[in-house]
Amino acid sequence: MVYRLSWSRKTFIVFNYAFLAALSLLCIFPFVHILALSFSSSSAAAAGAVSLWPVDFTLASYENVLSKQEFLSSFVVSVKRVLLGTSVNMLLTVLAAYPLSKEAGQFRPRTAYVWFFVLTMLFSGGLIPLYMTVKMTGMMDSVWSLVIPAAVPVYNVVLLLNFFRGLPKELEESAMIDGANPFVILRRIYLPLSVPALATLTLFCVVSHWNSWFDGLIYMNDPSHYPLQSFLQTVVIQRDMRFLTPQDIDMLKLVSDRTNAAAQIFVATFPILIVYPFLQKYFVHGIVLGSVKE
Repeated sequence: MVYRLSWSRKTFIVFNYAFLAALSLLCIFPFVHILALSFSSSSAAAAGAVSLWPVDFTLASYENVLSKQEFLSSFVVSVKRVLLGTSVNMLLTVLAAYPLSKEAGQFRPRTAYVWFFVLTMLFSGGLIPLYMTVKMTGMMDSVWSLVIPAAVPVYNVVLLLNFFRGLPKELEESAMIDGANPFVILRRIYLPLSVPALATLTLFCVVSHWNSWFDGLIYMNDPSHYPLQSFLQTVVIQRDMRFLTPQDIDMLKLVSDRTNAAAQIFVATFPILIVYPFLQKYFVHGIVLGSVKE
C-alpha cells in the first residue's frame, strides 16, 4: 500500500523545512561574520566593509592572539577546569541521582534528601559567604576554586534521577535475583542504558565550565590564573590596559580591536564546536529500545 501525502501535509512540510532553514541561517550568520572579521585587515574592519567574507585576507589577528602568553595560559587553565570540573560533576551527579531514583521503601531518607537538594536551587547563602568559604578553605588562586563550589549541579541531578526512574524495573530485579549489588547494577545496567542522558549532561557541564567567567574574576588574585573567559572579559570587553604589554600596544597599530577580539572569540569557541558533534549523535538515539522482551 502506497501512502500519499495530502496537499496540506506537503505544504506544511515545505513550510516547516523552509522556516527551520531560515532560522538556522539566522543563527549561523553572526558566527560567520565574526569568522570573516577575524581574517580581515584592520582597515577593512574599521571601514565596515566586512560582511560574510573576509576582506584583505590576513592572519595577523591569529598570529597576535596565539603569540600572547597570557591568552595561552588562560586557555590551559580553562582546559584543566573543564576536565576536572566535568569529571567531578558527572561522578557526583551519578552517585546522587542513583539512590534518589529509588522508591521510599528502598531508600527511606530519599524525600528528605530530595528536598535538601531542591532548596539549594531556590535559596543560596549569597556571594560573600561563598567567597569566605572558598578563602577559608585555601582554594583561592587555584583551579579547585572553580570546580568545588559547583561540584554538584542539582539541576542535572534532578534530570538524571528522573531518567533513572524511567528505566524498566525488571532489569534491576533480574540482576538482584542473580546476586548483583547496587554498584554492579549501576555500572552494568543503569550507566550503559543512560549513555544519551549522560552525554547530554556532560555537554551541559562542559559548556557551563568553559563559558563561566565571573568566578575566575573573584577567586583569582593573579591574572595569570584566569580561565579563558575571564581573560577575554578583562582584555577584550573591559579593555583593561593593565594586562596589555608594550608589544600588544604596538601590535594594535597593525591589528584593530575588532579583528583581534573576533579572533580571540573564535579561538575560544572552537573547542566547543569540536566537542559538540561527538555528543550530538547520542541525543537522537533510542534509550531502552529492545532492552525488555515480552
